[in-house]
Amino acid sequence: MSQESAKIKYITPPLPKEKEYDPFMEATLQFERAANFLDLDPWIYQRLKYPEKELTVHLVITLDNGRVESFTGFRVQHSTVRGPAKGGIRYSPNASLSECKALAAWMTWKCAVLDLPFGGGKGAVICDPLHMSENELRKLTKEYTLAIRDIIGPYKDIPAPDMFTNAQTMAWIADAYSQSVGYLEPAVVTGKPVHLWGSHGRAMATGYGLFFVLQEACRYLGLNLEGKKAAILGFGNVGSSIAKLIHKAGCQIIAVTDIFGGILNLHGLDPFELEKHVSRTGSVVGFPNSEPIDNETLISLPCDFLIPAACEGQIHRENAANVKAKIILEGANGPTTLEADEILKDKGVLVVPDILANAGGVTVSYLEWVQDLQRYFFSEEEILKKTESKMKKAFADVVAVAEKHQLTLREAAYVLAVSRVADTLAALGRAA
Repeated sequence: MSQESAKIKYITPPLPKEKEYDPFMEATLQFERAANFLDLDPWIYQRLKYPEKELTVHLVITLDNGRVESFTGFRVQHSTVRGPAKGGIRYSPNASLSECKALAAWMTWKCAVLDLPFGGGKGAVICDPLHMSENELRKLTKEYTLAIRDIIGPYKDIPAPDMFTNAQTMAWIADAYSQSVGYLEPAVVTGKPVHLWGSHGRAMATGYGLFFVLQEACRYLGLNLEGKKAAILGFGNVGSSIAKLIHKAGCQIIAVTDIFGGILNLHGLDPFELEKHVSRTGSVVGFPNSEPIDNETLISLPCDFLIPAACEGQIHRENAANVKAKIILEGANGPTTLEADEILKDKGVLVVPDILANAGGVTVSYLEWVQDLQRYFFSEEEILKKTESKMKKAFADVVAVAEKHQLTLREAAYVLAVSRVADTLAALGRAA
């Protein structure tokens, strides 16, 4: 590869300031930069730029009050070149097709970085789960499953939990799908309860993956975890898991936010006590011995680790210059925009990208799928050991590409991922 070609070229201009953040545009720009670097054949470029399949469904259920309500849902399969599509299902009033397309694409690249035999998928239903009963959510989940059942399955597309969905949601999907095919098929989803052939270690899988990668990032920069300060955007499953792990490693958590607000204590927050508070109240807000804080203030706090573990586009060109952390560990998908990346690169901040950092979840999902297909199950110790090995190897693979071509970790991760998928596609010879 020549010196001229070994550069990330900006072949599509940044989004104008007045345009609303579009997650699929961000995902496409990231892909295009890697594709340009690799000088992909046009037919491979076009095959990987757009999703293979986009399904929109309309679901009708009767609410507990007797009112009939219609909901819109999506399932997107970005790529099945390297295996069945893999990706979560989220319930959110802000869900959109563009978001699903972006998240499906990111999942394709994430699975490729970890060298898993999956492609990328994503699903969503536009609803407000915080104002729905368990019975209404069960009905909605079963209807959604029946609406997408023709395109999902253990060898087609394997959903998993995401925002406002959980192990119970996956159990409902497994039941609805199994009834439609006439036999129990637990391998249709991952993230199930352990007693329904889910995997040990799944609940904190993404958190453990983040922790293993953070250990490697600290080693890469010559830092120790102990005594460092961290700020965390989001205290859901991912945020709470990584908070507990780094706290046990001697890291001080000084601030946490969720969708209702945030808390700050420069002397440190106990995530185990905070988790109990959230269980009682539903939010981090009002935690004893803390003061209120918002996301923008949290992002600008002097700390060693900034961990965005909420939603897309949290770190952008308006606030990236305020970041004082040495490492940004992306627990969420797409939390940093491309324009913010450039600012952070100039500031010397090490951004550990989402498609590497938060891949612990899909790694354990892969292990759950393997266990379900074989009907042979591993202990939690075995799961964590396999996950640690996969995460640390992926970090080393990305660093090797970054150092060879003088790229950021995000650029290197995309180059590695896109090259793996492109190589598979080229070997299969699926030209038009």
